[in-house]
Amino acid sequence: MKVAVLDINGKDTGRKVELSNSVFEIEPNNHAVYLDVKQYLANQRQGTHKSKERAEIAGSTRKIKKQKGTGTARAGSIKSGVFKGGGRMFGPRPRNYSFKLNKSLKRLARKSAFSIKAKENAIVVLEDFNFDSPKTKNFTSILSALDLQNKKSLFVLGASNKNVYLSSRNLKSSEVLTNSEISTYKIMNANQVVLLESSLEEIVTNLSK
Repeated sequence: MKVAVLDINGKDTGRKVELSNSVFEIEPNNHAVYLDVKQYLANQRQGTHKSKERAEIAGSTRKIKKQKGTGTARAGSIKSGVFKGGGRMFGPRPRNYSFKLNKSLKRLARKSAFSIKAKENAIVVLEDFNFDSPKTKNFTSILSALDLQNKKSLFVLGASNKNVYLSSRNLKSSEVLTNSEISTYKIMNANQVVLLESSLEEIVTNLSK
């Protein structure tokens, strides 16, 4: 599929680029997308949750009442989870939530995500640009030109660009990444994906392995 290349003012440059059918026009695999997004979110979890259990509570260990004849259930320690102030029974413990996915499945998921966005006309190709110095004002002017002020946008650069990255860092609704940092979650989470011209070849190369 061919897409027009826009400049930073949102105007058509008169040039068009070919988006690879093997990346941007495949039949999306929704389950692959789901698994990759699930893995990304799982990897964000710290897994440091912890509650004190019976053995970790400060308190007496003496038997609080006799075993029989009270008419109530037997109880051995005030630290039992059935009493107020006792330890929590089967509480959360630190754990690692991450899990493994095959590289081929992750590539399929990213291609599916790009294809979904392409079908929704949510992909824009922008000519390469740079800033002389980091200024949020410069980046917001590009968002205004592309009508992305109130939308979640993802900018994919061909190579790391410190000035562009720093110019966008204060904007919650926009994110700037390089090819190596692309994830299925980031693509699906954006309302509009903006690909710089220099990023296209490497995206196709990385996802066609």
